[in-house]
Amino acid sequence: MAERKDQRKVQFLGRDQVLATLSHEIRTPLNGVLGMAGLLASTRLDDTQKAYLQALRDCGDHLLNLVNDVLDFAKLDAGRMELELVETDVEKLLQGVAELLSPRAREMGVEIAWWAAPDMPRLLADDGRLRQILFNLAGNAVKFAEVGGVVISAEVAARQAGTARLQFRVRDTGPGLDEDAQTAVFDEFVQTEGGVRAGGAGLGLAIVKRLAEAFGGEVGVKSVPGEGAVFWFEAAFKTIAAPSAAMPLAGLTVGVVSPSAIVREAAARQIESGGGRAVCAETIKALPSGAAALLIDGTLKRARPPKGLPSLILLAPEERRRIGPARTAGFAGYLIKPLRRESVSARVLAALAEQVAPGVAAPFPQQIAHRDPDDERAEPLAAPGGRVLLVEDNPVNALLARALLTREGCAVDRAGAGHEALEAAAQAPYDLILMDLRLPDLDGLAVTRMLRARGIKTPIVALTANSFEDDRQACLAAGMDDFLTKPLSPAALRAVLHRWIGAGRASAAA
Repeated sequence: MAERKDQRKVQFLGRDQVLATLSHEIRTPLNGVLGMAGLLASTRLDDTQKAYLQALRDCGDHLLNLVNDVLDFAKLDAGRMELELVETDVEKLLQGVAELLSPRAREMGVEIAWWAAPDMPRLLADDGRLRQILFNLAGNAVKFAEVGGVVISAEVAARQAGTARLQFRVRDTGPGLDEDAQTAVFDEFVQTEGGVRAGGAGLGLAIVKRLAEAFGGEVGVKSVPGEGAVFWFEAAFKTIAAPSAAMPLAGLTVGVVSPSAIVREAAARQIESGGGRAVCAETIKALPSGAAALLIDGTLKRARPPKGLPSLILLAPEERRRIGPARTAGFAGYLIKPLRRESVSARVLAALAEQVAPGVAAPFPQQIAHRDPDDERAEPLAAPGGRVLLVEDNPVNALLARALLTREGCAVDRAGAGHEALEAAAQAPYDLILMDLRLPDLDGLAVTRMLRARGIKTPIVALTANSFEDDRQACLAAGMDDFLTKPLSPAALRAVLHRWIGAGRASAAA
């Protein structure tokens, strides 16, 4: 019996190595193809060239999704899955998934938003697996929502001492599913008619079902053809005592004006989670009276703030050029979509504070004292002047990463091997090290352990084609601080730069 277990363990280890190699060898050239296509898209092209380039990117994205699904499913099919339980902030989890999918949603011409119930506890959960469930469900929804959009949400379905049963939902405005499709959609290699048109291997939802079973939970879907669908995941989790949620908007009514029902719903829920009351409408004229401040969607035609009413404009991250003109037009500030609950509360209170005339007592002074730093998604540069050591042996991927880093204001030194990285890190101080895992001499994990043993505390971020949760955990265990997956996303890189360079400098300045 023991010998059979040992043989099975060897089989699993061999299979893991094959999957890791396949992941790296397929995703590495894809990283170069998609990354260079992204850089080319930022240059001056005529309409025909743009059409050809978009077709190239669509094909590359489709291939990448196929690779991800097949490799993920093969990993799960190996029959091993141990959940790594860590303290998990559900609100941050939903926010991260929505922001990660936001660029794809904007390319599709739809909105994506999120909200969490105000009584949401902190959990002991495998945040990586939970993130994958939500990412697969929401990514699938974005693919089908040709108009409208997607809302990701979480509520407490039941609560007992030390545990809570949570229900996560992903609602979309896509074509919906008939009864037969609802029954089969979580099966392996099953695609609905719309799924065949959108492309894919029919594995994304099968992976969700496997992961849900690992949590001891359930998944399902409710849908009416022509009216969209609601996919849900429900499971029980151990909870951690958390401080009571702040209610900075208590006593305030905030208006939300947007042509998108998705934006209105999420904004209203986040206002209510902050203790406020929300009133919503598609136009400013249709908005009920009584609001102390307004959130006005930048997609609204001729968006103008009403006189005397503090107003914030809602913008996509790439619309940062509109912030200056919006202030000139009379807006008190801006918020970036997908909205963040804390930013909504802080910006509303700041807008109210700006409206108070000198010498006049400010309403709700204890609330207005709450402040929120600028949303990093709207900053022109994520890390101006930041020094980055890029450890990458592939010349195409190094060229792509250097171009993206330079675009964000970084000065970049490159090391093409592990020993080069050790020497470079010893000679000069860096704000960040981007570390490829597969190098021609030492692997990235070994280099990281040696850097930490030498007392180098510079943040190290894995830059790798290996996309499995086990790989992320291995990087953190080796002493790395964060994880970026190839193909390298400009938005994901920007967030990492702000997290480890921009935010650090801001706190040091304070």
